[in-house]
Amino acid sequence: MFEAERFIKLLLQLCMVKVGEIGKYLGKIIGCISFSGRWISRRENRNKGKEPDQSVIPTSVNYHFTRQCNYKCGFCFHTAKTSFVLPLEEAKRGLQLLKQAGMEKINFSGGEPFLHNRGEFVGKLVQYCKQDLQLPSVSIVSNGSLITEKWFKNYGEDLDILAVSCDSFKEDTNRLIGRGQGNKNHIKNLLKVRQWCRDYRVAFKVNSVVNTFNFEEDMNEQIRMLNPVRWKVFQCLLIDGENAGEDAIRHAATYVISNDDFNRYLDRHKGIECLVPESNEKMRDSYLILDEYMRFLDCTKGRKDPSKSILDVGVENAITFSGFDEKMFFKRGGKYLWSKADMRLEW
Repeated sequence: MFEAERFIKLLLQLCMVKVGEIGKYLGKIIGCISFSGRWISRRENRNKGKEPDQSVIPTSVNYHFTRQCNYKCGFCFHTAKTSFVLPLEEAKRGLQLLKQAGMEKINFSGGEPFLHNRGEFVGKLVQYCKQDLQLPSVSIVSNGSLITEKWFKNYGEDLDILAVSCDSFKEDTNRLIGRGQGNKNHIKNLLKVRQWCRDYRVAFKVNSVVNTFNFEEDMNEQIRMLNPVRWKVFQCLLIDGENAGEDAIRHAATYVISNDDFNRYLDRHKGIECLVPESNEKMRDSYLILDEYMRFLDCTKGRKDPSKSILDVGVENAITFSGFDEKMFFKRGGKYLWSKADMRLEW
């Protein structure tokens, strides 16, 4: 319920209660005023230079429904601080709210999204978003280590894009970074998943984080061989409380490279047409991120400050606390041809 409506309802209830119960309702009213005041203040700040009634539409949303992962990447900026995962029906309810607010693309991420319930949870969400909500684009970001061909048989038809993270084509480098578990070979898994994407008609994407272990590597030959629809190349980013600071699970300071090193890496691969570079400047505030509780995360202050959950206050209220920079979203190429039906790929 919108906060103004809730405020009026509480006032009416206050008029009808007994004296001994007044304190309970006054507390709720004060809380309501406090939240509304913060909401109005934040909205005014975000809308400087805009029309007063203009609000952010969540066109593209990244839902990190789990923080758990089977890898230990040293630079990870969304770490396993909780093991919480919403019940399936609650997650579906939140996705429906986002669709009603204007969402066109949903990206499921983690943690590792295929870890929870052996990929069945994310599979059911993919199916729901494509078949019930009829979203133009449904995608997943994964490390690729837990995906099976059976999953593609069950859910591949409803998935537009699968992005697999790969920072190096040298297995020793991947292990130094933390992309490894037991005897799993990250590159072999990557190649296997790439073939399944061809077989089951899922657009394939690669995500790479440039850091101190791989910034001198030449990946031209391997990326051309994989032929992804997009190759997202990120500069290693520090987020307080995630991979930096005293209370962080990861400490990524030793992974950070300079802007010059990042630009040299990009220049080395400039001949690859599908390359999409994302510096720290472009990346930090240009994503709408939902955490495991379906709270928008504001990264503008170098940490992840959560809003209230969209399940409690709705999308319009929560999104004003997201810190989302819509101009940077478009500047970094956040809106692109993201439905596989429109890509006209030769499978």
